[in-house]
Amino acid sequence: MNRHAITPRENWQARVERDGLIWHTAGGSPYWNEAAYYALTPREIDEIETATGELYQMFVSAGQYVVDKQVFGRFGIPDWCWPLITKAWNAEPPALNYGRFDLGYDGVSPPKLFEFNCDTPTSLLEAAVIQWAWKEDVFPHLDQFTSLHGKLVAKWGDIAPFLAPGPVYFAHALDTSGEDAVTAAYLMDTARAGGLEAMGIVMTDIGLAPDDRFVDMQGREMRTIYKLYPWEWMVQEAFGPKLATNERTTWIEPIWKMIWSNKAILPILWDMYPRHPNLLWSSYDQVASPNYVRKPILAREGANIEIFRNGQSMARRDGAYAYSPTIYQGLYDLPDFDGAYPVIGSWVVDGAPAGIGIREDGLITGNLSRFTPHVIRA
Repeated sequence: MNRHAITPRENWQARVERDGLIWHTAGGSPYWNEAAYYALTPREIDEIETATGELYQMFVSAGQYVVDKQVFGRFGIPDWCWPLITKAWNAEPPALNYGRFDLGYDGVSPPKLFEFNCDTPTSLLEAAVIQWAWKEDVFPHLDQFTSLHGKLVAKWGDIAPFLAPGPVYFAHALDTSGEDAVTAAYLMDTARAGGLEAMGIVMTDIGLAPDDRFVDMQGREMRTIYKLYPWEWMVQEAFGPKLATNERTTWIEPIWKMIWSNKAILPILWDMYPRHPNLLWSSYDQVASPNYVRKPILAREGANIEIFRNGQSMARRDGAYAYSPTIYQGLYDLPDFDGAYPVIGSWVVDGAPAGIGIREDGLITGNLSRFTPHVIRA
């Protein structure tokens, strides 16, 4: 795996905006970064793809363990949600079942799992569409590891017969950057391509009728809702308890994603698969070496993560999760390309590997970390 500098396309901002990426610059610096690209070999792609498929199967086993043993308390999940998660896990309601494994990888040692973003994963449009369009413009003779768009469209088609009549509502929180709006809009496009009617709405515009039906601003019942909004926030909302009594609305993704998207699952994985080549050691309450990372179990976008080397703090990021329970995970030394530390986002759709996106930053990756495209080159 190598990183190469390259001259951005002329008028690149207009080009990515044409494909839907209006959120391409943050704080005056490009978030979408085509001043560089990563070149991976077919062997490296095969290794990432194989690891991704194996990690998915491990998450299936770990999720089954959590449900069988009812160890939801480790995850900070409210008691009233436990039967809802158990029921959804066993019933397997309609779902895209998609997500992004964040991996450390240097092209030499096996890919290592950092976490699984599978409830509200972002950088989706960039991985599925924007970097492919860049490749077609700049390196049309080369390939790229992405089948994400096609798999999402196909999955919407698969679950369409199991959804209630009417539109799928795509709900997201109002965000100043527009990142969530871009992701929701892209998923709406994939749903329409899969044969479904789709409508956009913000979370605050979802209403609750007197009979506990979820309704839109016109009072129409919302039978299917895709929500780009974390389940741990959903259950804390005023309408949260109604999730237990309203079985008419299908939520995508299902509430069982509270298990996989929570970093409390990492020590369970390590206990189930000790010394697995794609895992880093992880523990709820003790460190196995002086080089480790402390992570809140529910933190997002790198918030409140702290990195220790030889027992000394070397990097940390503030955030809103200072009082969250934490886990400890072994430190992985990311490859350093002149201060750019890449994290591989390896996507799955319904358990099948679907491509990668690469974000780079300092030692801690956040939502403003640059997205840098890749190609496959022998």
